[in-house]
Amino acid sequence: MSVAEPMPALLENPIKRYLLATRPAFLTITLVAVLLGMATAHFSAVPWHAGLALMTVLLALLTHAAVNVLNDYYDELNGTDSANTERVFPFTGGSRFIQNGVLSLRQVGLFGVVLLLCVVAGGLWLLAQTGAGLFWIGLAGVVLGWAYSAPPLKLNSRGWGELTVTVCFALLVIGADYVQRGAFSWLAVWAGGSYALLVMLILFINQFPDYAADKQAGKHHWVVRLGRQRAAGLYGLFALLSAAWLGVMLLLQHLPAWAGLAFLSLPLSLQAARTLRAQAENSPALLPAIQQTILAAHVHGVLLALGLFLGAA
Repeated sequence: MSVAEPMPALLENPIKRYLLATRPAFLTITLVAVLLGMATAHFSAVPWHAGLALMTVLLALLTHAAVNVLNDYYDELNGTDSANTERVFPFTGGSRFIQNGVLSLRQVGLFGVVLLLCVVAGGLWLLAQTGAGLFWIGLAGVVLGWAYSAPPLKLNSRGWGELTVTVCFALLVIGADYVQRGAFSWLAVWAGGSYALLVMLILFINQFPDYAADKQAGKHHWVVRLGRQRAAGLYGLFALLSAAWLGVMLLLQHLPAWAGLAFLSLPLSLQAARTLRAQAENSPALLPAIQQTILAAHVHGVLLALGLFLGAA
């Protein structure tokens, strides 16, 4: 079923309509972040709390869903999604639900707010079960997720989107670890850093097909600021920075040797970097690089979590 051209059955089924508006296929990257946070807790021999783990997964997914929906809302307000003619379906340019008449602008905005309210309600319950430190982790994540697109901050439009995404996904790992152990742990930071950088690259490469529409709409992220050719060179640098982060953590023995399995994602990132440098101006040709970027982040996170589980055995 195409999100860009919804089928009649989708239009008639409000549950499917609202579910697909969250772009559920892209939420797996959040599942991996939560898995990684739980793996760091397991490595520290923290007792497993299944109920808290399930609530963590649910709230993390709801938060990501809310951010996706609100991003569609604000990108319609600023005009970037309507003006986007180079989008690479289904990865860039939003869900197109507003533009294709599946949901109205008002419905999308209200849905985003409802999702955020659900996150707040569930977060308060989870806070009562764990510790006060979770409040600040959750608050930072929700505020940054909202401020990524929403005025007056519009962090992505001001060149802070890459840092925002990196911090938010690091916070997901830290938060999932905190829920299990009931306290902050630097291990979650050491484990989450390389993964968060690779997730950031998903945002970064997705901005190349959206370049013209984003520039017209005043979204001055780094691809717009530098231009596609110059910005393309940053991709490989960030991929190597992620690998360097992991390498330093291994050398300092902050992570077990088994965590080195995550290096297996590096060839995917390097191949995507080569494609991006060669095809930065050719949006359709970027599809393999976008797919490799998404796959690299998933592979890295899953293998890193596996390494932590094996290291604890």
